[in-house]
Amino acid sequence: MEVEARIVRLHLAETFVISRGAADDVDVVHVALSHQGVTGFGEAAPAADRYDESAQSAKAFVEEHAERLGEDPFALEEIGERLAAVPGEQAAKAALDAALHDLQGKLLGVPAGRLLGVPRAGPPTSWTIWLGDPDDMALRAERAAPAYRRLKLKLGGGDGLDVERVRAVRSVTDLPLQVDVNEWWSLEEALDALPQLRELGVEYCEQPLRAGDEGGRVLRDRSPVPIFVDEDCHTLADVAPCAEIAHGINIKLAKSGGIREALRMVHAARALRLGVMLGCMLESGLGIAAGCCVAPLCDHVDLDGNLLLGEDPCPGVDLVDGVQVPSVAPGLGVSVAW
Repeated sequence: MEVEARIVRLHLAETFVISRGAADDVDVVHVALSHQGVTGFGEAAPAADRYDESAQSAKAFVEEHAERLGEDPFALEEIGERLAAVPGEQAAKAALDAALHDLQGKLLGVPAGRLLGVPRAGPPTSWTIWLGDPDDMALRAERAAPAYRRLKLKLGGGDGLDVERVRAVRSVTDLPLQVDVNEWWSLEEALDALPQLRELGVEYCEQPLRAGDEGGRVLRDRSPVPIFVDEDCHTLADVAPCAEIAHGINIKLAKSGGIREALRMVHAARALRLGVMLGCMLESGLGIAAGCCVAPLCDHVDLDGNLLLGEDPCPGVDLVDGVQVPSVAPGLGVSVAW
């Protein structure tokens, strides 16, 4: 297979703010795999602020390890094992995995999701209300309500106003709410805030404590709101330990290394009676289309990365009644300028 990679800059519609920082644009890597005159595409969305990966390192990984793909795009197990033998660069591996699924679908003339045997559409995606002052978050929530069926509030302001942020949003909408603290609370802060958030109708809380925090077990047992972990859960090996500190896991392809590992994680979580959420990074429709292959198997979906862009360079996924629905075209079904 022939392999190419290029860095693409995505521009956000508005500044995106979480507890770890703010961004107006983000660099991703688009990967092209060609076989028998057909090309499959995938996207790497590395998180430099958290996992020490960058667009530059992802592109370098793809170029350096292209030979590990071999000549058979259907040999996913063997390819996965060869890529997994090299530590790190999960986002780059996810791009290669997505490109392989896209290529397979195009070679066979069917959507990637159909190859995997999953339904076309999953649960409605949440819309992210990024971190800001309570009144500002409420205003943005009010504007978003007509198009979306649930909201995800970014918390972790470090100013004692997180509960007020949720209260302000709840005052303007009856939509289901979830919150994401991005590791910013201490155990004491979480135990204080979560009962109040339950009264405000928050359905679950994502990653309130720092990954690996020893208070995780205590919080799981005492929280009145289900705890879903994100930064604590990357690959299949992390799922069982997460059952001791959480009620559910958040799977992201950029952390897991791709669709194939994400599916394994879903089934392992189900066996352990954990809830399953599918998240995303700031990414284009190409990355979101890969996520749509896993979304129908999940309880909750947070696939709004492409919707936060000023313009999506890879159209193909449609928002229908709050649900991210993939194209019926072969492969991942998105258009990629190359």
